[in-house]
Amino acid sequence: DDSSKILYPRPKSLLPEMMNADMDAVDAENQVELEEKTRLINQVLELQHTLEDLSARVDAVKEENLKLKSENQVLGQYIENLMSASSVFQTTDTKSKRK
Repeated sequence: DDSSKILYPRPKSLLPEMMNADMDAVDAENQVELEEKTRLINQVLELQHTLEDLSARVDAVKEENLKLKSENQVLGQYIENLMSASSVFQTTDTKSKRK
């Protein structure tokens, strides 16, 4: 018999409100996490560019160093040749002159 049942209003569920609050907290946390990840990615990219620039600079300095070493060898040989051709730098053997 349905007439004996008393119908009470269904209590309003707090679950949707709690879920919305939790979702807002999760969204805020995700936003902070996303911003941190973005910041870290940008920092890594900047460091990669800096490393590339430094590597290019090291390569240029190595190349310049090799060039200067080669020039120094040529100049050293030139100076040696001048010294051997000049009488000023000739070794004097005083013992052979006295005899």
